Amino acid sequence: MNPDKQVLILSGTGEAFALATLLFADGNYRVINSLAGRTKAPVEPPGEIHMGGFGGAEGLAKYLRSEVISAVIDATHPFAVQISRNAFQACNAAQVPYLQLHRPAWEKAEGDTWLPVANLDAAAELIARSNFRRIFLTTGRQEVKPFAELEDRWFLLRSVDPISDLPLKNFDTVLGRGPFYEQAETQLLNEHRIDSIVTKNSGGPATYGKIAAARKLGLPVIVIQRPAALDCNHVGRPADAVKWLKQLI
Repeated sequence: MNPDKQVLILSGTGEAFALATLLFADGNYRVINSLAGRTKAPVEPPGEIHMGGFGGAEGLAKYLRSEVISAVIDATHPFAVQISRNAFQACNAAQVPYLQLHRPAWEKAEGDTWLPVANLDAAAELIARSNFRRIFLTTGRQEVKPFAELEDRWFLLRSVDPISDLPLKNFDTVLGRGPFYEQAETQLLNEHRIDSIVTKNSGGPATYGKIAAARKLGLPVIVIQRPAALDCNHVGRPADAVKWLKQLI
C-alpha cells in the first residue's frame, strides 16, 4: 500500500458513501471511513471503518500522524459544525490537507412558503408565536430540546432507530431511512394532518421530498439556515473531491 494514498473520510452522508465507493473502486487508495456510530445499523461504505470519535481535535491529530493519513475529506452533514471544526483544527496541527465535501443547499422555488431562521431556538420561538399545531420536526432526535416547552403543540418525528425517550409532551414517531420521495411524503403529511414543517437546509435529493410535498400542499416550512462555512477548500460533489485528491497526491 502506498503510504501517500491513505485517505480518511469523515462519513455519514450519501456523498461520503459515493466518495468511498469511487476511491475504493480506483484501487489505489486506502480508504478509511469514520462513522459517528449514532445509528444501530449504519450502512457501511466500502473500505475500512472507524466507529466512534477520536477524542476531539487533539485525538484526531494524533490519529492522523500515527496512521500517516495524507488527506482528510470531511463529508459529514453540513450542520455537523463541531466535528468539522475539530477536523479542520486537527489537520492544521498535523499538517494534513483538509477538504469539505458538502452538497449544495436547497434553493427556494416558486410556490414555496419558507420561513428562514438562524437556529433551532429561533425555530421554536417562531412556532410559539404562530398558529401551527401539528409540526413535522425533521431536525433529528438529538435536537428536540428547544421544542420541549411547546406543550400545546404536537410533533411528528422520523428516525432510523426507534425513539423511546424524548423531552416532548405530545409527539409520535415513524421509522424510515432515506431517500424520501414526494409522493410518500405527501401521503405522510396528509395522514398526520401536518400543518407545518421544521427542517435544516441540508441540501441534496435524499430528503428533498418533504420540501416538494410541502409546496404541493401549500404548507409553510421553517428552514434553519446553514452555519457559516469554514475558511477552507470545499466542493459540492464526490467527483470533484476525487479530482482534488488526484491533484493533491
